[in-house]
Amino acid sequence: MQLPGTTLLVIDDDDHVRQRISAHLERGGYDVLQARDASEGLAVFTTQRPALVLCDLHLGNSRGFELVRQITESDPDTSVIVVSADGVMADVVEALRLGASDYLIKPLDDLVVLEHAVRRSLDRSRLRIENQRIRERLERANRELENHLKELRDDQAAGHQVQLNMLPATPWSSGEYRFEHRLIPSLYLSGDFVDYFRVSDSQLAFYLADVSGHGSSSAFVTVLLKFMTTRLMYEQRKADNAARIEFKPSDVLGHINRSLISCKLGKHVTMLGGVIDEQKKTLTYSIGGHLPLPVMFTGGEAHYLQGKGRPVGLFEDAEYHNEVIELPDQFSLALCSDGVLDCLSGTTLKEKEARLPQLFAESNGELRGLLAGLGLDPNKTMPDDISVLVLGRNA
Repeated sequence: MQLPGTTLLVIDDDDHVRQRISAHLERGGYDVLQARDASEGLAVFTTQRPALVLCDLHLGNSRGFELVRQITESDPDTSVIVVSADGVMADVVEALRLGASDYLIKPLDDLVVLEHAVRRSLDRSRLRIENQRIRERLERANRELENHLKELRDDQAAGHQVQLNMLPATPWSSGEYRFEHRLIPSLYLSGDFVDYFRVSDSQLAFYLADVSGHGSSSAFVTVLLKFMTTRLMYEQRKADNAARIEFKPSDVLGHINRSLISCKLGKHVTMLGGVIDEQKKTLTYSIGGHLPLPVMFTGGEAHYLQGKGRPVGLFEDAEYHNEVIELPDQFSLALCSDGVLDCLSGTTLKEKEARLPQLFAESNGELRGLLAGLGLDPNKTMPDDISVLVLGRNA
């Protein structure tokens, strides 16, 4: 049975039929309004807004059709059941076309059929209204989601621009040394980072870092790395006014290790860092759990530099060591993130690692040739962040 208080409107110019239908529906728990012609019916509908209208199609001069049209155009959610004389199906078809939800054939001898038709039309109307509400909620949710996505895209664009501004110029030359890099993020923001800068009149420093994970959280750590290295260099310059300062790669890795652990970001970094002494023509470097190792190209051949160390930001007791080598007059040194390994041919890690020095030698120690050999496309989505730093000296 319908909930009490559901209002219906019965429009029929036959007083006996109208009152008989109204009395039966009232016994069923409905609030029933009555109208004897189209004008009165439209007025009652306009002021009372019933949930359903039961309308005889033949209300003098066939005004029932016009009334159906006016009601359905005024409120499409209102159910309209039309009553038509037996055998006049063309009238029924026209009423349905105008928006009626159901029809009954006179004479209405069995009022139980009428009650079923009313319930069915009200159920359909409620479902239609509920579906509309659901669509509206979904549309609001979609608009909110679009706004959130726009904010996220704006945040990512701002973060991307910040990260680009933090990267050093490429290519960059200082004295006899040339630095050049390429960074290709797997997402909009990268967890890889490279940097190189002059430490003193006779020292150049550089590093390549690969933060665990992807996206904005990893990119945020690259901002910390930039800050930490700059801060450490500033403090050493402040402590020593001499032109030359002790900027050891192992100290940098140790400082970053302690800082990341204390920050409790849940992120760690693999790093390669080095300092070139232009006077002594030496390279001092330190490795923080990073693979592949640096690749040195000189004399037409390429090989890995040796060294090892724990990842940065994981172990409080981690110690980092400096390796020192003499630099030849002409050389190129390549530092790559582990995403490069996915671009190398081979079925095992050993085969892939063996391929990298070969590829660097084939490229004659140049960044452009190495990137071409790896098949890297800056416009193509990669499974991992990829960064390559090539530095060299031509006497």
